[in-house]
Amino acid sequence: MKIQEAQDIVHSWITSTGVRYFNELTNTAVLMEEVGELARLMARKYGEQSFKKDEAEHQIGEEIADVMFVLICIANQTGVDLTRALKESIEKKTARDSKRHMNNPKLK
Repeated sequence: MKIQEAQDIVHSWITSTGVRYFNELTNTAVLMEEVGELARLMARKYGEQSFKKDEAEHQIGEEIADVMFVLICIANQTGVDLTRALKESIEKKTARDSKRHMNNPKLK
């Protein structure tokens, strides 16, 4: 699936099943919730924290998809073309960091 296709699918789902978009501030709060859920899972799976006995181990992909869904909602409601924005971000990072990471002794 292409990014624009994902934006279209999320928009269709929101307008048919979700009734309407939450406002931008609410979606930002929801995004923070979803990122928190991903962070909690990462801390337990890869960090020093452990899962509780009765706690189900969620899938990382599921949590990342939840984050992506809300990000796409925010992009849609603010008029951001994610394909273009991501391309521009990669170009910016490439120009800015083309030698920085290769010269970082911490990464060797």
